[in-house]
Amino acid sequence: MKKTYVTNMPDDIGAFLLASRCFAELGINLCRVSYNKAIDAHTLFIDAEGDPEQLAEADKRLSEMGYLDSRGGESNVVLIEFKLPDIPGSVTPILEIIEKLQLNISYINIGSKDNSAGYKIFKLGLFFDDSSKMEKFTAEAEKICTFKIVEYNRSEKSFDNSIFYNSFVNSLIEAGKISHDKKDELLVNTNLAMQVLDELGLSPHKTFDSISKFADMLASCKGAAFSPRITTHKITESTEITTIEPPCGSNTTIIKSGEEYLFIDSGYAYYREEMLQIFRSLIPNFDEIKKTVYITHADLDHCGLLDMFDTVIANRKSAECLTLGFDGDEDFREQNYLHKPYVRICKTLTEYRPVSPDKISIMWDSPAPEFGDIWQIGYFTFGDLKFEVYEGRGGHVAGETILIDYEHHIAFSGDIYVNIKGMTSEQKKYNSYAPILMTSVDTDPAGSRREREAFLQRLGAGKWQIFCGHGAMKEYDVKVGG
Repeated sequence: MKKTYVTNMPDDIGAFLLASRCFAELGINLCRVSYNKAIDAHTLFIDAEGDPEQLAEADKRLSEMGYLDSRGGESNVVLIEFKLPDIPGSVTPILEIIEKLQLNISYINIGSKDNSAGYKIFKLGLFFDDSSKMEKFTAEAEKICTFKIVEYNRSEKSFDNSIFYNSFVNSLIEAGKISHDKKDELLVNTNLAMQVLDELGLSPHKTFDSISKFADMLASCKGAAFSPRITTHKITESTEITTIEPPCGSNTTIIKSGEEYLFIDSGYAYYREEMLQIFRSLIPNFDEIKKTVYITHADLDHCGLLDMFDTVIANRKSAECLTLGFDGDEDFREQNYLHKPYVRICKTLTEYRPVSPDKISIMWDSPAPEFGDIWQIGYFTFGDLKFEVYEGRGGHVAGETILIDYEHHIAFSGDIYVNIKGMTSEQKKYNSYAPILMTSVDTDPAGSRREREAFLQRLGAGKWQIFCGHGAMKEYDVKVGG
């Protein structure tokens, strides 16, 4: 059994040694330890593995040592910004907590940021000489409203007693309207992302900046601000293809053949209501029809809405990846040390819901050949479209597939081939964050380049329409002998 401890250790020589001895005496193995004084002078993250009894005893001993209940004697002032309902008495519960804990106020400023929005901003400076009181204050205040730490009076920006981490995660929760019960997940995975990039020599502060901008962008595109580019392409007399390109996440493509519909990929779960509204506008009887979706690969920005479909068509590898996530195990992305923190943060921020394996229809199961970057695994027919199905070796992610219809010169490339030049400015901005936080969106960048080249070489002579995982439909002309 594994457990992550978020400990608050004194900034003294031998502090970690005492904790290490505690774990060693109990026979608990330390899997990961992360500490960065430039980010937080006292907060140390420990991933430990042991049986439940051992971990329970560790909880007890660390608490007795004060490592799970931080204490300190340094005087500090913290400026906190609260977001309160713009109604009489909304400030009172905060002031009552301050009185109960006997904290001193150094600054007060109450003003309405936007009266029409129904809330006001309450800035409060608190002076304290007992860090445990500050922690009790933040724990109780969280139950009342959202808040963030605006300023802390340590010039070197080493934020003591988890104040930085808690403030940062609270800002993510507020920006994305995320449930507070997700706080611990964000706390641990934010630290893990910082550690991964720090080990690569990248600035830890860039990690937090990128995560914050990613969360802000997700939230800024919700509701009325959700404005995907939607285009429709006539393929035959009875078949047309509509592509929905949201600012954040993958494209969702709908193939209409007669009165039947096939969806290809589904975008983020975070935009469930927005996408549902679009589906209903494009397909008036959407709620009544049988809903089938084909996934090009099992990344969560392509699979966020799978639970709203009756059948999910996938190959064996993608089905395995989805099932791992449903069972609570590490999926293919999370098995990659570099990708794990970003994927877990993304799952939390986008409210990802794993699909039940009962809905997955595995249509192809072909072992990888000894040679080749892509290979044919079968056929797929929908209406008057007849596709050859290809699987990639996993340059982007294991299980990636491509559909090619040679008669009508159309292809669905997933993320093996994306139309970077055909992205909107918002899509380009969104797609800039993942490479920073994952170091690369590809599991094997060199392999991904070979797969992209192999895919284009598979296309015969003539003019093609390539429907990509990201970016507009790409018109691609293959010259004879070119």
